[in-house]
Amino acid sequence: MNKRNGIHDIMISDKQDAIQLLNTAVIKSKEKRINASYEERLAKICNSPVMSALLVAVDSLAEEEKMSKDQAAISIIESIRELDSIWNDYVLMEGIGKLKDLLKNNIQ
Repeated sequence: MNKRNGIHDIMISDKQDAIQLLNTAVIKSKEKRINASYEERLAKICNSPVMSALLVAVDSLAEEEKMSKDQAAISIIESIRELDSIWNDYVLMEGIGKLKDLLKNNIQ
């Protein structure tokens, strides 16, 4: 293995680790209790370090992809929503599979 491929493999591995971390965070965030006070929740998130990090990500993506900040923000949000949707589908299908197994075992 040459030096360039080794660095490339490490970069891919680091990216996969980061993606796995985000996927895990999407799932774990579902465990939180829903709070009815949206104004308080909105103020809290807007003043959080997470929002600051997202704003840095927007700037970085806009610069890297030569797009407007609006487009970069939309792209990031769409990606996060797609991750959330994929995991919702996965969890739903896993639950349906377990219910089918349960019903099949009860019928036998």
